[in-house]
Amino acid sequence: MSLKVIPINHSKKELTEYVKFGIDLYKGNDYFVPPLIFDDVATLDPSKNPAFEFCEAQAFMAYRDGKPVGRITAIINRLLNEKTGRKEARFGFVDYIDDSRVTDLLFATAEQWARDKGMTEIIGPMGFSDMDHEGMLIEGFEEMGTMATIYNYPYYPEHIERLGYVKDTDWVEYRVNVPEKVPEKMARIAEIVLKKYNLRIVKYTSGKKIKADYGEALFELINVAYADLYGYSALTKKQIEYYIDIYLGLLRLDYVSLVVDADDKLVGVGIAIPSMSEALRKSGGKLFPFGWFHLLKALKRPNPVVDLMLIAVHPDYQSKGVNSLFFYDLIGVFNRNGAHVAETNLELEGNHSVQSQWEYFERRLHRRRRAFRKKLY
Repeated sequence: MSLKVIPINHSKKELTEYVKFGIDLYKGNDYFVPPLIFDDVATLDPSKNPAFEFCEAQAFMAYRDGKPVGRITAIINRLLNEKTGRKEARFGFVDYIDDSRVTDLLFATAEQWARDKGMTEIIGPMGFSDMDHEGMLIEGFEEMGTMATIYNYPYYPEHIERLGYVKDTDWVEYRVNVPEKVPEKMARIAEIVLKKYNLRIVKYTSGKKIKADYGEALFELINVAYADLYGYSALTKKQIEYYIDIYLGLLRLDYVSLVVDADDKLVGVGIAIPSMSEALRKSGGKLFPFGWFHLLKALKRPNPVVDLMLIAVHPDYQSKGVNSLFFYDLIGVFNRNGAHVAETNLELEGNHSVQSQWEYFERRLHRRRRAFRKKLY
């Protein structure tokens, strides 16, 4: 049988086939949550994704007798390499059938592309920036995924470890029971923090207003708060404008908690959304003809599961109890909307300050994912 790997150009047709392969491979799987096809196509399109201003990337597709059997995208983030002084490539958007010949050729092609560009190591799965999916699932294969995470079959890490990839870092994820009220100790801490630092919690009911008041400030805060996290690539002004247009208008604003100081400067943000997992599974990654209905229903109606998308606190206020303010604000909101369980999504295994906030809640560690690294010389 003929096996070949070919570069994918940036036509909508080829990118759509590339994205659909990563969905079709999981047909019948009870735990896979598909991405929205148009969203992933836009991410991989240099004419739409502003990350291509400082990133170079090449997608590859493996075919056997004309049928797709694997995919991978090799990425070089030049801004991050300048920051770290490394010659590092990334691989992402990776999927493959359980066949060593496919993975051998797929990864060899991506690695050679990176070598030809002068790179000396490769890590992944990672995207262009932290706004993209990252981390290969290594535990929790029988747990429903979320819209913010990657699902993959158990054989994935076995294949790349065989190719010489080793652990670089892990992320953990918790499933947290939402209590009927704010834990008493957390409530006391929140009230002390509000008074001690002269902070207040701000809520919005208008998407246009939150964009105008704190749109840029929100993403600039993320840049500052996440600057030292693993693999973080600071968002540029154009990326910030891009994500403001895409995401802020889609938020359910009662699930957004902003913390400001006496001068109305943003010092913390917590963003959650009702779980989109079941809705995305019903949509199959498509908005039309009925995907939009399932997504809107999940967003607007009572939903038993909530996804905690991000918490960001300015470094000047970290380790001062500000995180408690988001739960002080949002636990009541979750209960009013029928949410009984929260998904934490990705947290670096060594980020103990973040994980310590779950000590107030019943929870279980139910998924673990990994970034792998390989030397290219």
